[in-house]
Amino acid sequence: MLSSLAAASTLLLVATLSPGPNNLVVLRTAAHGGIVAAWPAILGIVCGGIGLLLVAAAFGTHVSAWPQARSAIAIAGAAYLGWLGLCLLQARPGASADAALPAGIAGLFCFQFLNPKSWVMALSLVAAFPPLGMLRTLAWLVPLFVLIPTASLLLWAVLGQQVSAYLHKPGLRRRIDRIMGLALLASAGLLLL
Repeated sequence: MLSSLAAASTLLLVATLSPGPNNLVVLRTAAHGGIVAAWPAILGIVCGGIGLLLVAAAFGTHVSAWPQARSAIAIAGAAYLGWLGLCLLQARPGASADAALPAGIAGLFCFQFLNPKSWVMALSLVAAFPPLGMLRTLAWLVPLFVLIPTASLLLWAVLGQQVSAYLHKPGLRRRIDRIMGLALLASAGLLLL
């Protein structure tokens, strides 16, 4: 059991620390409003991750066995990430691309269900965990899905707050939006591979 928990913790830590759409939204939110402004995004992401974990635990074997479901999730997620990336790339100087980004607890909760990286993580953890029954598996995994992503996203929020001083310059803000837009487009492209 300890090796399963260690493996699950490692996977969650790597997945939540590595750059991805969730991290970029938290970084950008904290850059514009500080860590306090990033808390609703963090809460939405964590709650959405738990919701996704519940779905994966309940229907994981069906989704894993149905290749069309995996493909549909990947395509829908990639399309959404691509659209977000294009919105950031096309934002006019002085205008904000914030309206395109998911915001708030509800927006980021729903965003998890379009995030293929989150689906893969939840399905992999449920499938790899020892067969304890759904409730016991969730009793072990839910705390991990709360603690590790929260800590990782707080680190991204701190990074976002650190770059906030540079966002008051329109030219630099525009370059950061472009970099984030390209990162989202790259994430979308990688999902389709």
